[in-house]
Amino acid sequence: MDELARVEELSAAGPGKKLAILLSAYACEPGRGSEPGIGWQWAVQLAALGHNVWVITRANNRPAIERAVAAQSLRNLSFIYHDLPRWASFWKKGGRGVRLYYSLWQIGAYRAARRLQKRVRFDVVHHITFGVFRHPSFMAFLGVPFVFGPLGGGESAPMRLRRGIPWRGHVVDFLRDTANSLVRFDPIMGAVFGRSAVTLCKTKETLSCIPSRFHAKCRIQSELATPDGLSSPVHSHPRPLVTREDGEFRVLFVGRLLYLKGLHLALVAFAHACRTLPSARFTIIGSGRDEVWARRLARRLAIDDRIEWVPWMPREQLLNAYSKYDVFLFPSLHDSSGNVVLEAMAEGLPVVCLGLGGPAVLVDDSCGIVVPLGSGAEVTTALGDGLVRLATDTRLHARLSHQARYRARLDYSWHSQVRRMEQIYLEIA
Repeated sequence: MDELARVEELSAAGPGKKLAILLSAYACEPGRGSEPGIGWQWAVQLAALGHNVWVITRANNRPAIERAVAAQSLRNLSFIYHDLPRWASFWKKGGRGVRLYYSLWQIGAYRAARRLQKRVRFDVVHHITFGVFRHPSFMAFLGVPFVFGPLGGGESAPMRLRRGIPWRGHVVDFLRDTANSLVRFDPIMGAVFGRSAVTLCKTKETLSCIPSRFHAKCRIQSELATPDGLSSPVHSHPRPLVTREDGEFRVLFVGRLLYLKGLHLALVAFAHACRTLPSARFTIIGSGRDEVWARRLARRLAIDDRIEWVPWMPREQLLNAYSKYDVFLFPSLHDSSGNVVLEAMAEGLPVVCLGLGGPAVLVDDSCGIVVPLGSGAEVTTALGDGLVRLATDTRLHARLSHQARYRARLDYSWHSQVRRMEQIYLEIA
């Protein structure tokens, strides 16, 4: 069936409370993590509620999407594909011009949406990916109730925690802070925020970067939900702590090996905990440009013999790995979301993190230890003390483990997340 016939069939499908929803999802691909997985999941989950969902996305995503749609037989989910000419793909290579490419793609996607709007009376238009508050979505100008986000990007490494990071990190953070501050004076972003019925922010840091005159229409909401393919049911008993014959207490970190993930803070905190926990072991799963720097720090701290460095692994394998550990240590300096945090919680790992960014939205005192911001020494000491508490207080560990699984599997299930979004749609449609 061609796209025009598909559009006409869906727009004529049953009236009632079901909504006609247009999603703008530059990144949208089944079987992927991060932004592509987010775009795909929101489309599928909203369609599963019975709403008629159209998605404008990149033509590059088409083969994988069409295979997945055919396998799931989702009749109320339709995709419109748009891309720039092939020669323009040069800008995306190595990330050198991806922002320019994305901005130009947005213009073409808006034109495609206007053509589609002539045949479909949309109740809501929602920009879902990329979710960065500095980048406009021209879908705001369609004249349809518009939801913008969830948006991130306003997170910034606190100045007092930048000491000791590579020089490149200081430059990157300075440029990021400058770009964030300029959004307040950007007339295009002001027009987008002004036309949004609701702007969703992933974190309080991003909310603070949006001009205050738009805050009445802003809400803090994560875009994440618990992934499929987890190894244990939500109501399973809490995993007992330190049941191995070797008596090891196993700490896990997962992420790109970059200064912004706070790996240096994790290493210093682990070294602090090792003074009390001779059986502690630290596994670091990931790769990145700052790996050499991190390994040098581990050697200086004399903990390199307690660390296992594991290269990045396929997502299915990673999901099965979480249950082998006791606690998840993730002191990221500016993460908007924290997919790995939610994955770890879903497998019953208490999380030790900073009160900063996306992890601080996902984690509270019921399921982990959230360390308030302070000086570098204060933060690493508090992180290390948190590890010690979880290693020595079995009741605390069991309680946080159970609540971490419960919060991830129920509060952040896809069912819960799409119902929250559906309520927002119904409020503004």
